[in-house]
Amino acid sequence: MRISIATPKAIRYACMNFHYAKAVPAVQYGFNVFNDADEWCGVILYGGGANRNIAKEFGLCSGEILELVRCALNGKQGHGNTSKAVAATMKMLHQINPLVKILISYADLDQDHAGIIYQATNWIYLGKTNTDEVSAYIIDGKKTHRKSVYSKYGRQDFDWILQNVDPNAEKFYTKGKHKYIYCFDKALRKQYQQKALPYPK
Repeated sequence: MRISIATPKAIRYACMNFHYAKAVPAVQYGFNVFNDADEWCGVILYGGGANRNIAKEFGLCSGEILELVRCALNGKQGHGNTSKAVAATMKMLHQINPLVKILISYADLDQDHAGIIYQATNWIYLGKTNTDEVSAYIIDGKKTHRKSVYSKYGRQDFDWILQNVDPNAEKFYTKGKHKYIYCFDKALRKQYQQKALPYPK
């Protein structure tokens, strides 16, 4: 397996073709993944994430925490090698930027994900995010996240959507997400291991 820095072109192609979200997140560090036959398998991406205040939750400064925002692979890396690829990109990221103390990522319950990749690479499980919240709308038969609705229309209140976009729109209630962190900092790892919950199945 080989890891290299990904170009914007590679990042876009992998996100649009290999990941269910069909969207390109904000990226700070992107890595190509090649299998043992040196075939390109896609990208693993890290960025600031959607929550601008995430560092405060952990008592950190901006730049000391990053989110694993996308694992967009085509399957050619081989069965069971996704966790190996994630571990390799984590190692390279830490070499590039040793100031990063914590990585955070989420496994989407709406996609029936449990976070097996994070479990295999010894991340710490901190439980679920809020459930039963309206995270998206079903507009013209397609689930559209509220942020995307706002980006397109300049507002996201449901009554306005019903009156101006789709009179048959529906609210989508999320099941939430499993929350995982990985601590490069030994003191932080010891601190959060005490708060760790059993891995979900």
